[in-house]
Amino acid sequence: MNPLDTPLGFSANFLFVPGTRPERFAKALDSGASGVVLDLEDAVAEEDKESARNAIRAAWPSFTSEQKKRLVIRTNSPGSKFYSADLILAQELQVGCLLIPKSESRDQINGAALILPDTAIIPMIETAIGLDQLKEIANSNQVIRLAIGNLDLQADLGMVCDRQETELQTARYQIVLASRLAQIAPPIDGVTPSTDDIERAKRMGFGGKLCIHPKQVSIVVKAFTPTEEELAWAARVIEADKASKGGAVKLDGRMIDRPVVLLAQRTLAITGKH
Repeated sequence: MNPLDTPLGFSANFLFVPGTRPERFAKALDSGASGVVLDLEDAVAEEDKESARNAIRAAWPSFTSEQKKRLVIRTNSPGSKFYSADLILAQELQVGCLLIPKSESRDQINGAALILPDTAIIPMIETAIGLDQLKEIANSNQVIRLAIGNLDLQADLGMVCDRQETELQTARYQIVLASRLAQIAPPIDGVTPSTDDIERAKRMGFGGKLCIHPKQVSIVVKAFTPTEEELAWAARVIEADKASKGGAVKLDGRMIDRPVVLLAQRTLAITGKH
């Protein structure tokens, strides 16, 4: 199995479920979420870490192969006393995707990849060190995309952000830029309560959003899914480009150049139509 060959690379929404709440696992999978994150970190108290791992282990055989492709395990942070046991669990279950919080170095990511050669990895950028090491992290083994942990990043930087998190605009831009330079999928924006935040994330170049409640899922899906009009335009751009064999061409009076073609390809790729 190629760890980079996963539908989660273009998933628009990831719904968190505490590892201690196995009764919610199936409901989360039925919520319409493209990715379901079984959380071992923030949503689980220290004294419950082992029981959370056991709950995931017990529930795993009940998931279908298609459901397992949509499941992600968020470990505890590298260097914590819980991290090694989380990796052992992921190895035992042959988890398809791992979300690693507070990622801060290439060595951390490559170390996890060495243990889990068939697992895709999404590093979360949540600290100043992680932000400083963006290029190395984005280019680490088996990384399919990055995610921003906006609340933890604010805390680590000592920021007091406004409602729009204006102070984090530069950090978000850096993560989008690093993702593009590494030629991985657009990053995932962090948890925020406002629908305006979802539109901002899309405009900035993010490809998805972390959700903490099932009600957020449909809003995120709608925001990040291209409209029928956008898809029709993208398909016409691709056809016009093919017909011109890569040469200059006009469509509806508009010159179609390489950036427009690339945008059309990305639009279709989001829905798996290209």
